[in-house]
Amino acid sequence: MKQLFVKYRELILYVFFGGLTTLVNWGLYWLLANPLGVPYLWATAIAQIASILFAYVTNRIWVFQSRARGFREVSLEMLRFFGARGVSFFLDLGCMYVGVDLLHINDTWMKLLANILVIIANYVFSKVFVFRKGQEKSKD
Repeated sequence: MKQLFVKYRELILYVFFGGLTTLVNWGLYWLLANPLGVPYLWATAIAQIASILFAYVTNRIWVFQSRARGFREVSLEMLRFFGARGVSFFLDLGCMYVGVDLLHINDTWMKLLANILVIIANYVFSKVFVFRKGQEKSKD
């Protein structure tokens, strides 16, 4: 069992923290959209921003164990992360708009479908572009 965890550690932790990130996203979306009556696109945007901040910290520390050090290296990593999450932010908003306004799908169901696409895109972006292995250490 331990060997399986070691072998798939990154993926297991990504799923775990991704699940927590999704809970932050859904929970905040529900709170804003339902009891507080915030329009669904605004609720989506606010929930996405909060979950992106949560995801950066958890992905950097626990999932990908970033080795970026120094101002320059960490700044570049953050720029890549927030840039990639910006793409998924607009993917989420676009899915919600198309699903809710154009296709008339219930916003809660559409949020679920959109998040599945966003989770997959975020893993690929993080693995390939953001937390790349073998980054040089900087002394900035």
